[in-house]
Amino acid sequence: MHINKYVNTYGDYLKRRFGQRVQKLSLSGNFTCPNRDGTLGRGGCTFCNISSFSGRDNQSLSISEQLCNANKKRSSIFLAYFQAYTSTYAEFQLLKKLYDEALGYPDIVGLCVGTRPDCVPDEVLDLLEGYMHEGREVWLELGLQTAIDETLDFINRHHHFFQYADTVRRARDRGIKVCTHLIIGLPGEELIHNLTTLQMVLDEGIDALKLHQLHIVKGSVMANQYRQGLIPVLDMESYAGIAARIIQNTPPDILFERVSASVQDDSLIAPMWSTQRWPCLDRIGEILAESGPQGFEIGKPYVYDGISL
Repeated sequence: MHINKYVNTYGDYLKRRFGQRVQKLSLSGNFTCPNRDGTLGRGGCTFCNISSFSGRDNQSLSISEQLCNANKKRSSIFLAYFQAYTSTYAEFQLLKKLYDEALGYPDIVGLCVGTRPDCVPDEVLDLLEGYMHEGREVWLELGLQTAIDETLDFINRHHHFFQYADTVRRARDRGIKVCTHLIIGLPGEELIHNLTTLQMVLDEGIDALKLHQLHIVKGSVMANQYRQGLIPVLDMESYAGIAARIIQNTPPDILFERVSASVQDDSLIAPMWSTQRWPCLDRIGEILAESGPQGFEIGKPYVYDGISL
């Protein structure tokens, strides 16, 4: 099932812009996080274990060394993706040095920076804007996860939605493209919460979305909660149904960078269907083929517990 028939994908956008496939290369700047170093909290978000992230083996390598060692078989041009931890959480001169090093590497056509919504000062946005004006493809990827403040508190995020909204406004005022990360299946959340989050995010204005299911990984607080039976996880069919509804309620001009995630190492505890990439993607595609593509549900009422919303 080719999901691209029903979803406006990030990969297709890059092909249109550059005339060929563009591969993202994950990098680690050896950053930390204010939710781990004591600035906001310690222990991180309850779902988080950095060992499950790409780039965990690169902590001692320079940016150029990481790019040299990266698997580049899928493309001839690349985006440098600072992924692990909070990739705007460092002194400005260090950030500039790392970003400049990545952009100076051969065949790097742009920069993607993943971070928390409460860790993006104006000087970093000005730096990203400067790269953009040089003709680089520049993306700010914000790990919001949910717009529901009660859930953010429960998972120990130490930020609220208003901080996300402020960062998006400042980024978009500079013309910087924003991709928002959302987790489906967070404790206490149902489809109504996911659709509420989607609408709040759309109201602020975005360029792309990244969806993935809640993963229970080794070394996280949620791992202990899951073992105690305190946290359920979605089965594949439930997740695919929710992801499809989110896609159908998203305007067709918004890009989807990801609609499901897979874990290819032994860090995963649950759900084990996440070890395979294609079954869930195929199921989402089947649902969209059966009931309508991206944007199909916009303007239609949503019925929840018998109440039309």
